Amino acid sequence: MDRAEPQSESAELLDHLLESLFGDFRFWFRRGLVLLEYTPEHLLPAAEQTRLRQGLEEGLQAIAAAQALRSACTTPMAVDMEAMAPWHRLMMRVWNLSAMLRVAGVPFPEAERPDPPKAP
Repeated sequence: MDRAEPQSESAELLDHLLESLFGDFRFWFRRGLVLLEYTPEHLLPAAEQTRLRQGLEEGLQAIAAAQALRSACTTPMAVDMEAMAPWHRLMMRVWNLSAMLRVAGVPFPEAERPDPPKAP
């Protein structure tokens, strides 16, 4: 029995799952940057908006760095859950901002989701 094939399949699955997850993070971080353009200060003070914008920009950079490291590695590589935890919190802040804007009746553009990555 060839042991390389299951390992290759699991590596492809890991790559697919992580690329999908990275895609979701990128989508929501970019969406957050758009939402901030429509956020009035009475809903989120300017200082909070600045902090969130910086967090989103840093999150996008961190995701790009993680993807670059993974692609530079010749063996399959996962991403530690502790490293992704701040990204999850940041994504939840974007969801909360979106909900806050909707409740307040602030008009903003609908987002179009990119096509999901193809399954391995």
